[in-house]
Amino acid sequence: MRGLPALSVIIPAWNEAQWLPHTLAALRQALADVDRRTEIIVVDNASTDSTPQIAQQAGCRVVFEPERRISRARNAGARAACGDYLLFVDADTWPDADLIRATLDALDSGAVCGGGARVAFDHLTHRIYRWGAAAWNTLSARLGLAAGCYVFCTREAFEAVGGFSERVYAGEEVFLSRAMARWGRQHEQRFRMLETPVMTSGRKADWFSPAQHILVVLQALLLPWSLRSRRLAWFWYTRPKG
Repeated sequence: MRGLPALSVIIPAWNEAQWLPHTLAALRQALADVDRRTEIIVVDNASTDSTPQIAQQAGCRVVFEPERRISRARNAGARAACGDYLLFVDADTWPDADLIRATLDALDSGAVCGGGARVAFDHLTHRIYRWGAAAWNTLSARLGLAAGCYVFCTREAFEAVGGFSERVYAGEEVFLSRAMARWGRQHEQRFRMLETPVMTSGRKADWFSPAQHILVVLQALLLPWSLRSRRLAWFWYTRPKG
């Protein structure tokens, strides 16, 4: 174990008291059989609930990032991390042992600088959402774009490309994917999408209507500059009340 690169798992979290315990339990179980030094870092992105206390009680390192911008939270976690490998997991996402092993195998090969995984949702009640998920997985595999809920990379590659872009409030994983793919080509490495899926919450399908989802997709495709505005990136920073 001592000679193998260490893995740092980084979880950005804003008011995730409801979801974080499930995620941490899944991660602990997935990491239990890994022959690797590991750590879990939870980045408290200005939460007003018990998110940081839950993380501390679970034995995680807690980092505070006062500005609510997910790219800043991810980067803050990376700066605090000790691992040679970085894994970014959302607070409502539950990777299993098979995916963790596939991730480490890819990075250990020396041929991969980073990547992501196919996304599986715990529930999607409307067929439009199921079509959208299938379309994303196809596009992701073809274009080499990681979903934000699961992104892995070497520290070397992450630092070389400057981490996640802090110019945007959303879509930072797409910019990182492209930057790492370019860097990888220069260093004879790939940005690889794993076939092993990661399970994540379909909660946004409960929070927003199909029409709202379609409008957000069109906005990101046709007006990518809008992702630099917190107000126009409302979809990623809005929660239902109650």
